[in-house]
Amino acid sequence: MNKECIFCNIINKKSDSYIVYENELVMAILDIDPINEGHILLITKTHYLDLDEISEDEIKTIFVCVKKIIKALKKVYKLDGYSIMQNGGKFNEIGHFHLHIFPRYYSDGFTWKYSDNKYLVSKEISEEIKRALMTITD
Repeated sequence: MNKECIFCNIINKKSDSYIVYENELVMAILDIDPINEGHILLITKTHYLDLDEISEDEIKTIFVCVKKIIKALKKVYKLDGYSIMQNGGKFNEIGHFHLHIFPRYYSDGFTWKYSDNKYLVSKEISEEIKRALMTITD
C-alpha cells in the first residue's frame, strides 16, 4: 500500500467511495467523474502500476470480476454496449492499476480521438512484435 495513493486510501477505508463490489483481490467503485452513469473503476487491492506486474492468476480473477460487473450493468441500464479501458505507465494518472468499465450508448458522444499522424502497418512491424513476443517467458 502507498499512503499517498488515493486508491490505497479508498481500499483502507481512509477515503469515502461508493463500493459496488469487493473481494480479496479487488474493489469496484463508482467513478467520481463518470463518462456515463454507472461508470465503475475496478482497482486492485495490491498497489500495482501496470498490468504486466500482475500475476496471471490475479488477472484471471480480475476479468471474472469484470464479467460480473458487465452483467450487472446490463441489468441496471438499457445500454447499447460497454467499454473497458486501462491506461498504463505515465498515462495512469493515479499511479495505481485500475480498469474503467462503463455503459455505452449510441448517443453518448464518447469517442476515441485519433491523431492526424499516419502510422505504418506492415509485415515488418508485425514480425518485429512477433520476435519480441517469442523472447517473453513470463
